[in-house]
Amino acid sequence: MSGGALIADWRRTRFLGMATADIQKFADGSPEERAELVTDLVRAGCATARRKEHSDVEVGLWLRGVHLLIRTMGFGRVLRLLSLAAPDYARADPASAGEVARLKRAVQSHSRRSWLVNDDCKAEAVTAFVLLRRRGLTAVLHVGVRESPFALHAWTSSAGLCVPDADPRGHEFTPVLSIDCGGR
Repeated sequence: MSGGALIADWRRTRFLGMATADIQKFADGSPEERAELVTDLVRAGCATARRKEHSDVEVGLWLRGVHLLIRTMGFGRVLRLLSLAAPDYARADPASAGEVARLKRAVQSHSRRSWLVNDDCKAEAVTAFVLLRRRGLTAVLHVGVRESPFALHAWTSSAGLCVPDADPRGHEFTPVLSIDCGGR
């Protein structure tokens, strides 16, 4: 385990001395069973408990990259790619409001300072979703609609906070699409 990543080819690799039954339990088990096995690996010293926080530069690069992907491929295709960029595993401990608030500040400050992104809610929401999921935290990406005047808005929610805000300028949006673990 390097930087919180798991060996992907578990069928041909004996994973850090784990029995085959444990590897199968990890692959086929529920999130609670996977969290229990990862906790045991952490206690044994085979894995680090937490992945390092994303640096300010990394957040800016992700935000610009996601914005360019949305502009070139379209928002719908980017949503279909989320399962590749946002892993399906989750940590046993929930996301803290402080972690999400730090990420929210970083994403929004980069979005406002960048002439390329310029407060694009779609890019902010997808970036926050991917970065939270890559840290193993639960996150839900929402796409909502408002009827009068018609508008669409995207946001990611985690630990009771939304990136960007779920109701900008006091307008309430009704979610029509929600994506959680690994882009499903």
